[in-house]
Amino acid sequence: MPDFISFSPSDLSVAELHKYLLSAVAPRPIALASTIDLQGCVNLSPFSFFNVFSSNPPVVVFSPARRSRDSTTKHTYQNVLEVKEVVINIVNYAIVEQTSLSSTEYGKGVNEFDKAGFTMLTSDLVSPPRVAQSPVSMECKVDDIIVLGKEGGAGHLIIAQVVRMHIDEQYLDREGQLDTTKLDLVGRMGGHWYTRVTKDALFEIPKPLSAKGIGIDSLPEHIRNSPILTGNELARLGNLKELPKLRKPTNSKMNPDQLHREAQKLIRENKSLEALELLLSKV
Repeated sequence: MPDFISFSPSDLSVAELHKYLLSAVAPRPIALASTIDLQGCVNLSPFSFFNVFSSNPPVVVFSPARRSRDSTTKHTYQNVLEVKEVVINIVNYAIVEQTSLSSTEYGKGVNEFDKAGFTMLTSDLVSPPRVAQSPVSMECKVDDIIVLGKEGGAGHLIIAQVVRMHIDEQYLDREGQLDTTKLDLVGRMGGHWYTRVTKDALFEIPKPLSAKGIGIDSLPEHIRNSPILTGNELARLGNLKELPKLRKPTNSKMNPDQLHREAQKLIRENKSLEALELLLSKV
């Protein structure tokens, strides 16, 4: 069994806990949020406390937290209190450095579009502009703002409903859907680290949507306790909808380890059924 360190959040300073949380909960998508105040001053700032939480209605949530050093709030939060609208611009590798630059804490009234070299496009249904260089932009109306605390590090959950989307056509596939391999999205990690969703980093996992997987617990004991197969590989076998019908056992010249390594090779070639048949055929 692994050795763990365990603690309560209250045992650490906010800064220490922040580092653990951001390194552990990653990669996180980045919302490049454009907002506007009542005077018409535009603000642009990235937030990685962000995700989509509903499709019907389409809802996104992001959280500009209070500054740890003095508990003050950010211009984005101040703006949505005045004008309950925001544009969420999705960040890919082509604009990640500009996005990072826009996180600089410029003074009130400074337009980060200009500082980061982004082009403003007029939105259709909301006041804040959108980022021309972003592959996907979502115009949103703010439904609710939930204050999570008054101290430094406390978040403000901004719950916003998407009212219009804009997608750069160069990122669509032949069927008109967003192409993950073309998007080249980035994710925020801990510290100064980011990750890039390149084609080499992508993999697919078949899911039993129409039939339930048999589960790892349904596999024979000699397979469940394999010293070769990993938990992920056992899950591939447990993802099959049924155990294959047992064939007549064969006398194999392979020892158990060799047999399991051959099955492992088949699993990694997306031949899970063949792998399980091989494992079940051993006398």
